[in-house]
Amino acid sequence: MRQAGARSQRVAVVIPAKDEVDRIAATVRAARAIPHVDLVLVVDDGSEDDTQHAARAAGAVVVRHSVNRGKASAMETGASVVAMRDVEGRPPRLLLFLDADLGETAVATAPLVPPVLEGRADCTIAVLPPQPGAGGRGIVTGLARRSIARATGWTPTQPLSGQRCLTRAAFEAASPLSRGWGVETGMTIDLLVAGLTVMEVPCDLRHRPSRNDLAGQLHRGAQYRDVALAVNARRLRGVRVPPSRRGDDAAHQKPGRPYRAWATSPEG
Repeated sequence: MRQAGARSQRVAVVIPAKDEVDRIAATVRAARAIPHVDLVLVVDDGSEDDTQHAARAAGAVVVRHSVNRGKASAMETGASVVAMRDVEGRPPRLLLFLDADLGETAVATAPLVPPVLEGRADCTIAVLPPQPGAGGRGIVTGLARRSIARATGWTPTQPLSGQRCLTRAAFEAASPLSRGWGVETGMTIDLLVAGLTVMEVPCDLRHRPSRNDLAGQLHRGAQYRDVALAVNARRLRGVRVPPSRRGDDAAHQKPGRPYRAWATSPEG
C-alpha cells in the first residue's frame, strides 16, 4: 500500500535553527528542491540574529521559540506544526529533519526519502563523508555507537547524524525525545526497541564541524553528557532488545541495508 501511494506522498522538512542567519537561507532553498517536499518549516529556537527573517524570505514557514529550548524541543514543535498542516483524509507527511547549517548541500539528503516512501524503512539516517576541519576524536560517537549496539544489536556508522527521514508513526514511537544532544541516540534506541526498521544512507553533505578549540571541546563535553543521560535513562527502564531475540547479525549491518533489531515481533 505504501509503495503504491509513494508518488503522491508528501514530505515536510523540519529545520531546528539557532543563530544561523549566514546559512539558513541556502539550506531552505536547497531543501525546497528535494522531490516530494511541499513544506519547509524552520523552528527558530531563540535566535538572537535574523535567522527567522532570512528563513522566511527564502520560502520557509517559520515558528519561533522566544527563548532557546534545545534541539529536541524544536523538533517536537516542528512535528506538531506539520501535523496541524496535514490534510484530513490524506497520509500524514513524512518528516525530514535537517540541520540548519547544511547550506546548499541540503538537497543531497534526497536519498533519505525513497526508502521510507516505499516502506523499506521506517527511518533513514544520513551517513556523511569526512568533514574538513573536524576536530573531534570520536569519543562521543563511540559512546553513542556502543550504547546503541548494547541495547539493540545494531552498530551504526554515524549514530549522531541529525539528518533523518521518518514516518509520523515512527516519530511518535520515539516521543518524547531525549533532551539536548542525546536526541539522536535516544531516538535510534527507541525506534529499534519498538520493532521499527532503520537504515543508514550515504549522503554527500557538508556542515560546519566543531573544531578542536575551547568552544569545540565544550560542545563535545555537552554532547557526551547528554548522550550518557539518554542512554542511562533507557538502561534504568530496561529499554533494550534481549540478545536472544535479536535479528540481523553484525555481518549484515552496513549503510544501504535496512536493520530490524527483533528476530520476531516484540510482542511475540
